[in-house]
Amino acid sequence: MNSIVKTFPNLVRPNLIAKITAISSFKNYSNDFHHPEGNEPPIPVYSAREGESTQLKKARLIYQSRKRGMLENGLVLSTFAKKYLDTFNEQQLILYDRLINLPSNDWDLFYWAVGVKPTPAEFDNEVMNLLKKHVRNDDRQSRIVQPDLY
Repeated sequence: MNSIVKTFPNLVRPNLIAKITAISSFKNYSNDFHHPEGNEPPIPVYSAREGESTQLKKARLIYQSRKRGMLENGLVLSTFAKKYLDTFNEQQLILYDRLINLPSNDWDLFYWAVGVKPTPAEFDNEVMNLLKKHVRNDDRQSRIVQPDLY
């Protein structure tokens, strides 16, 4: 703080000095915050939805593909859903539903799709292979925004 005042004495006003002091003394609570061992927030357990119509399932999967909380997966999965979901049969919809909802860590899903980590056997199926092909983007499509909704 004093080095700023010494370096730029004519530019630093008293009220600005007070703001800089307040900001520099602000404790970064996000680095100190943690959950005590075993007290992490619970992740809802995945359960397959019974009795859901194909149309409703596709609508839900489109929404879940777009709203990931992680930009990379939002872009990858929303463009994948736009390209393939309408052509999927019931079994492929179930595989895709499990793929995007069963893993508790979205980074795992991303790393499997890009090939950084090996895909676990329970997710190594035709839908995952399509996703990996989609991520390779052999035809070099621009995927910097999510596609429009239907």
